Amino acid sequence: MGKGKKAGKARIPKTKCCVKKSRCGRCPIRMLKEGTLPEGYTVKKRELVRLDGKKVTKKKLAKAA
Repeated sequence: MGKGKKAGKARIPKTKCCVKKSRCGRCPIRMLKEGTLPEGYTVKKRELVRLDGKKVTKKKLAKAA
C-alpha cells in the first residue's frame, strides 16, 4: 500500500525545515510559498513562527490547520 493524500484533511507543517533541496510535503517554506500555511503563521530562518510572537505548539498548530 502506497502513501496517499487523505481527502478533507489539512496537512500540518513541520516546525523546522529539514533543508533538503527537494522540499518535502510538509515543509513550512514550501507551504508558505503555495499559500497553504495556516492563518497566523509564517517562516523565519527556516523555522515556523507565529505572527503574534507566541510559542508554536503542535496542539495549537493542529487546531489552526
